[in-house]
Amino acid sequence: MRWSLAAIAASWIAAGFTPAAGQSLGDATRGADLFKNECSACHQVGSGAQNRIGPKLNGVFGRRAGSIEGFKYSKSIARMGADGLEWHLETLDAYLTNPKTLVSGTRMNYPGLAKPEDRAAILAYLRLWSDNPRDIPEADPTASKREVELDPAVLAIQGDPDFGQYLSSECTTCHQSDGSDKGIPSITNWPTQDFVMAMHAYKRKLRPHPVMQMMAGRLSDDEIAALAAYFEGVD
Repeated sequence: MRWSLAAIAASWIAAGFTPAAGQSLGDATRGADLFKNECSACHQVGSGAQNRIGPKLNGVFGRRAGSIEGFKYSKSIARMGADGLEWHLETLDAYLTNPKTLVSGTRMNYPGLAKPEDRAAILAYLRLWSDNPRDIPEADPTASKREVELDPAVLAIQGDPDFGQYLSSECTTCHQSDGSDKGIPSITNWPTQDFVMAMHAYKRKLRPHPVMQMMAGRLSDDEIAALAAYFEGVD
């Protein structure tokens, strides 16, 4: 029997599990309509779902990125999956906000959903097609999620490219300064906003690479902005 989202929520509350303050489980019925309008051109979910331009989304919660056998993923998704990226409520929410927040080189040509309630609705709908968690309060995904949106003031910081060049030596010990892609993604000529969002995703431990988490965790907002300004303009 497939439970309604209201019944799931009631069972969670009865078991003592409640959403984090200010968070909503989302409207799965509305999410089905949003999925049809926003996602179905590339993805399928539900009975008989198949891979299309994008992979099928049955059982997406708790699944490692880039792991559906037989689907040809981009190199970027495959790398992130190899680094340990898994699809949970917080990472899916970040991906729907702006796919490049998590996977800079993704082939998913989608600008993202700005409204949190729209993302919550789609994720509530997708949760109905996870294997087990929809009925189990303590299973993935839970009702609470981490905040992933950046303060607009952080995105508005004008970085100093000269300062960014000074800071860049640690980056170029691994990333190729000429922009080539030799076993590690290129970071040259990234749009500033994509660079900033990616670094903050590492800082919040949404992107899983432990070295990058450590490096980003040591950087201030101004230092991230400076690096973004430098690498965007590297010749």
